[in-house]
Amino acid sequence: MSKISAAITAVGAYVPEYVLTNKILESMVDTNDEWITSRTGIKERRILKGEGKGTSYMAIKAAQNLLEKSNVNPEDIELVIVATATPDMQAASTAAYTATEIGAVNAFSYDLEAACSSFLFGMSTAAKYIESGRYKNVLLIGADKNSSMINYEDRATCIIFGDGAGAVLFQPNEEGLGLQDEYLRSNGAGREFLQVKSSGSSYPVTAETLERKENFVFQDGKTVFKNAVFNMADVAVKILERNNLNKDDIAWLAAHQANKRIIDATANRIELDSEKVMMNIDKYGNTTSATLPLLLNDYESQLKKGDNIIFAAFGGGFTWGSIYLKWAYNS
Repeated sequence: MSKISAAITAVGAYVPEYVLTNKILESMVDTNDEWITSRTGIKERRILKGEGKGTSYMAIKAAQNLLEKSNVNPEDIELVIVATATPDMQAASTAAYTATEIGAVNAFSYDLEAACSSFLFGMSTAAKYIESGRYKNVLLIGADKNSSMINYEDRATCIIFGDGAGAVLFQPNEEGLGLQDEYLRSNGAGREFLQVKSSGSSYPVTAETLERKENFVFQDGKTVFKNAVFNMADVAVKILERNNLNKDDIAWLAAHQANKRIIDATANRIELDSEKVMMNIDKYGNTTSATLPLLLNDYESQLKKGDNIIFAAFGGGFTWGSIYLKWAYNS
């Protein structure tokens, strides 16, 4: 009997209609297009507007896009994982609501949170369910409404983040395609450098925390940048070495879209040519859990069966890692 591996067999995506350009940001904070572009590579980002529209709105749209493209019956989906740092609300599962709204009535579901590494860790989790042989259809969605926790008077953070969602379907494969290896890490000492202090159980929301704007993202940019550059590149190198791969073996690098300089540093470390680096940060900014699936959706038409893809991500917490995956289909 052939060994079962977990392959991505379909992708979908959704980004909001409203485009927040660098030009618009110039009228909101002390910044300009040249400053933002040179330091981050971002030209615009999408923002979800509308009362009551949260992360689940985009997760549902991305999942529906996947289902329409793949002709998968939602009733055949057995598990829905929503990787997100911005759930709709506390206590109530965003994944459970998403599953119900897309008609995945036979699925169990849950949220997974590891900041910007959420989708990467979700890939590992989804793959394990498939590899066990017990499940055949696992839907993994990465979605974040970052605008819900951004202070648009803070130029250190408001220029970086956008909203969006992407989805992938994991199914069994007996051709040796799909997820091959992973190298995942975390270090809780890093949480002071990137966080939303108030809204969790340690510092519940009060009038005082709101006055201090502790319900918005805080980021120590220099520390986060330094750790992201080193750790994303380091795990990418380790996954290549462990699998005896070199730059010529790699078809694509799918790196978390946090900052173009971080992506370039990771590519340079593994000596990968720029045409092999997936990039859409200029259009969407940092969509946290959605960056990796949005890359797959944008590049789907260029992906070929058997392509070796190296995924890498870094997020608050700190969390980081790399995954080596063989693409399973021609679009």
